[in-house]
Amino acid sequence: MKEIPEVPEPVPAAAAVDLGSLPPLRVDGRLGRLRDRLADSGVDAAVIVEPANVRWLTGFTGSNGTVVVLGSGEALLVTDSRYAEQAPAQLADAGCSAEVEVVVARRAAHAVAERLGAAARLGLEDSVAWSEQIRWSEAVDASTVPLTEAVEELRAVKDPAELARMQAAARIADGALAANEPMLRPGVTEAQLQRSLDYAIRAAGSSGPAYDTIVASGPNSALPHARPTEREFQAGDLVIVDVGATVDGYRSDMTRSFVLGDPDEQAEAMLELVGRSQSAGVEAVCPGVEAGDIDGACRSVIEEAGMGEAFVHGSGHGVGLDVHELPRVTSGSSAVLEPGNVLTVEPGVYFPGVGGARVEDLLVVTDDGCRSLTFYPKTPVVPITA
Repeated sequence: MKEIPEVPEPVPAAAAVDLGSLPPLRVDGRLGRLRDRLADSGVDAAVIVEPANVRWLTGFTGSNGTVVVLGSGEALLVTDSRYAEQAPAQLADAGCSAEVEVVVARRAAHAVAERLGAAARLGLEDSVAWSEQIRWSEAVDASTVPLTEAVEELRAVKDPAELARMQAAARIADGALAANEPMLRPGVTEAQLQRSLDYAIRAAGSSGPAYDTIVASGPNSALPHARPTEREFQAGDLVIVDVGATVDGYRSDMTRSFVLGDPDEQAEAMLELVGRSQSAGVEAVCPGVEAGDIDGACRSVIEEAGMGEAFVHGSGHGVGLDVHELPRVTSGSSAVLEPGNVLTVEPGVYFPGVGGARVEDLLVVTDDGCRSLTFYPKTPVVPITA
């Protein structure tokens, strides 16, 4: 029988993160900022259904919620009877119970149609289902128009309470990877390391991983979003670990690449190149810069080395209540960075049948540059001991 390698007990090294000291999350003023945006767009009222947008506007975390922003200055949160007590309590905790009325009803469109008054243009988020669009069109005397990324653009700038949670989530992920570094050795499987990382994240106080933790080794590391398998690590493997945590809904995101033992010439070149590319991208992050220029800074380093075709994704993305949100850090993106934006810089190169390498940090745009929320070392070579 094949000997099963001993797996060290995961140690939640990030347990020192004091989640009880985080500042309260308040949503005061967010609806007013959305109304200003709607007015500039000629929209009289709006229907918000995206769960992260509903949460950001009201603090409500239930699975069924629709926010209706009325032109009169009122706002409604329509939900079902399961949340009749939870919704008012969460709105009060978030500081918006005076701004938002909770309506318990099965169908939002029919429940609030009379409250829309003289609204002529009703904005519907892109994620409103087609069947629900029909209900709104039939229930209200207004033309329905698309409401594209109106809330998402506001969410892109984080306040101090949001940043505190993202920083806590990043520290938990840093600690989880540090605690599990001994598992980066031959004989341990991708799935074993993933499970141990997820355990450490929860043990440190996180509600769970920010996304499906990626552990990809050898040829599997050539797949940017590989799912962990029962493949065992082998000496010389390239290994990509992409790990994040969640605190009060806010997420972190970090990737590190390793080689188990002495790297061969190709692996060494890939790791060195991705490291230089990522450094160039980080150096480009500052207020007033277009997100596309950050992608260009990363991409030019890789293209100059003749590996441009191996860089198959964008250089980063915004992070917050969703792990992928605005701003998009891709070629041609004209989004202008401003203080409070949180984004990743994560170039990578991938060669099918051989392996891949990616390095990713989570950064906050500051008044004069940026600061990193992720601190796990970028030393890629993991010595193999007997």
